[in-house]
Amino acid sequence: MQHLFVTLHLLGLRLQDHLDAPLARARAEGERGSITIEQVAWSVGIIAIVAIAVAAIRAYVVAQVGKL
Repeated sequence: MQHLFVTLHLLGLRLQDHLDAPLARARAEGERGSITIEQVAWSVGIIAIVAIAVAAIRAYVVAQVGKL
């Protein structure tokens, strides 16, 4: 059982070493985030489409209820 724990621990250490290099490179490049104008524009567009769809469904439902 101890052999399994040692093997898993060493695997974890190797994984951490493998991931440290790309992380250090990313930090050195100074990129803090990936929010760009394009992503903001897409988000606003999607929110607008959803708002239009909700308004249309709500208007339809209110019209149908008004017929009752």
